[in-house]
Amino acid sequence: MDGGGPAMTTPFTVDDEVDLSMFGKNLFAQMQAGVHGIIIGGSLGEASTITTEEKEKLCKTALEICEEKIPVILNIVKGSLKQALQQIKFAEDWGVDDLMVLPPMRYKPDERETIQWFQTIATTTALPIMLYNNSVDYECEVTIEMFEKLADCKNIQAVKESTRDVSNVTRMKNRFGNRFKILCGVDMLAIEELLMGADGWVAGLVDVFPEETMAVYNLIKENKTEEARKIYRWFMPLLELDIHPKLVQYIKLAQSLTALGTEYVRSPRLMLAGEERERILEIIEEAIAKKPAIHLSNISISEQ
Repeated sequence: MDGGGPAMTTPFTVDDEVDLSMFGKNLFAQMQAGVHGIIIGGSLGEASTITTEEKEKLCKTALEICEEKIPVILNIVKGSLKQALQQIKFAEDWGVDDLMVLPPMRYKPDERETIQWFQTIATTTALPIMLYNNSVDYECEVTIEMFEKLADCKNIQAVKESTRDVSNVTRMKNRFGNRFKILCGVDMLAIEELLMGADGWVAGLVDVFPEETMAVYNLIKENKTEEARKIYRWFMPLLELDIHPKLVQYIKLAQSLTALGTEYVRSPRLMLAGEERERILEIIEEAIAKKPAIHLSNISISEQ
């Protein structure tokens, strides 16, 4: 994916079933806003709790809705190489366009193990791959030196940059030029990384506010920085929800207020309650009340 797009949430019904109708509603809204691709089964999509059968339903629903207009990307997050390769085989059979791949879960690999993990995956599939580089949450950083050793894997084409070190964008561009597409993976650093040359933005709050997210992206790409800043400053209290351990609950609560998702999460997560729910609800409701009017046809911005 080269551009902006969501890590999709996985909506559930009150009976803990995947809500494909709501998933489709969100996806239609994303496409209307002009996203350039979607990711299924990421951290925000509660990957560790959804089954292979549910991933298949989500992927096939997305492929049917997207009609090859934008890529459908499946996240691969597994604890063993055997499991990862099996999931990739399923992804190929389902017809997904690209993969996003994490390092192994529940074990912190060293440099040699991480490189072999990605190399083996890359040589086993012809699908384009985006590496997910998130040392904060997964305690495994893919360093510049490691990317050097992975550069020969032609289908490793992009990185979701979530180290929270904005200077990594410049380091990657200095070392590799345009060899790897760099997509910001941290909502509250999106403008900063796009201005430093990031190629795209894998967003979380886009699941709640697709038009506003894509307006920020498009304005930056059109060098309309001041106009982008106006939206971004309004957006920041919401974007900060993306870096909390309960980002799934926070974003799903916000989605329930914009009718693009449900508040239901799957155990071991629990829905927000008490003071915490009221506090997050206040942030979301205040933002909705002050939401700027976005007209994507000409990217004009006005206060409601």
